Amino acid sequence: MKNTFGQNVSVTLFGESHGAGIGAVLDGLAPGIPVDEAFIADQLSLRRPSGKTGTARREQDRFEILSGVFEGRTTGTPLCITIPNENVSSKDYAATRRLARPGHADYTANCKYHGFEDYRGGGHFSGRITAALVAAGAVAITALRNKGIVIGTHVRRCAGVPDRDFEDLAADIEKLNAMTFAVLDDAAAAEMKAKIEAAGQAGDSVGGVLETAVIGVPAGVGEPWFDTVEGVLAHGLFSIPAVKGVQFGAAFDMADALGSQYNDPFAVEAGRIVTKTNHNGGVNGGITNGMPIVFRCMVKPTPSIFKEQETVDFFSREDARLQIRGRHDPAIIHRARVVVDSVTALTLCDLLAGRYGTDYLGGAAT
Repeated sequence: MKNTFGQNVSVTLFGESHGAGIGAVLDGLAPGIPVDEAFIADQLSLRRPSGKTGTARREQDRFEILSGVFEGRTTGTPLCITIPNENVSSKDYAATRRLARPGHADYTANCKYHGFEDYRGGGHFSGRITAALVAAGAVAITALRNKGIVIGTHVRRCAGVPDRDFEDLAADIEKLNAMTFAVLDDAAAAEMKAKIEAAGQAGDSVGGVLETAVIGVPAGVGEPWFDTVEGVLAHGLFSIPAVKGVQFGAAFDMADALGSQYNDPFAVEAGRIVTKTNHNGGVNGGITNGMPIVFRCMVKPTPSIFKEQETVDFFSREDARLQIRGRHDPAIIHRARVVVDSVTALTLCDLLAGRYGTDYLGGAAT
């Protein structure tokens, strides 16, 4: 079972939803990167559920850094972060042990691990594990910010309600990173929340689309063919539970258009080569062109719903019906945005270290 992502800067995930705890190991980090534990806690709070738009399972996410940090900076050796699970209710899953929850990994996990998997709360497949990604990602986000690279994600669409497009990227990203419910238009945010709450009251769930922008990445990062920026980022993004689609730039909007409409004309501004439009999302030939990297992730409706569903007993191989109990989110998209930011940061750290060397993101000796 492989749980490691990255070639130069890698992250390894461990733990289960209802086990003793979860965590991540970051390896390949440059020495000297500041590690701000208050910022890690803030990032974890953005993933934490709140109000009627999230699950009733509320974890404090009290993390501990076991290695790789000394006097507030990375040492360059593996950095291990652990987060205990403190608010579990495993009895909710015992009655449905043999039933495949539609949309979940219960059946496929059973096929792969021959019945030895921890089924409680989805085990290692649970969205709970993304807390470890966020904690690790906070270190990567800090490293990128120190190089002038910033990331921001908003809920572009949820339950059919659209947010406005990015406008002033730097200002929008700063605004989003201070928000718990990352939607740029206040009226859209209120309507989305109402739709999420209505779905929850009906025992159902909703999904949507996240849109991410990254500014400050230099031109020339990425490899042609098998390690393109799009390919490596998509690899990481598809690891996030419920992400079922990724598109860069205008993507599918180009399918029925003309090249003259979606080619990005080049120009020189203040001595810098830029493109007048950014339909390709900041990437040409798999390599960054210096423009903002822009992409979208489709997040499916939360599969854990309270409506009765058809399923199977995968032990007896018989048809069955399922009524899920427990604590579940009517939507996870607003909580997933910080996970997308985190995976993006980890991926870019890996790509940048591959381009410029492993010390590129490090700090100066004091």
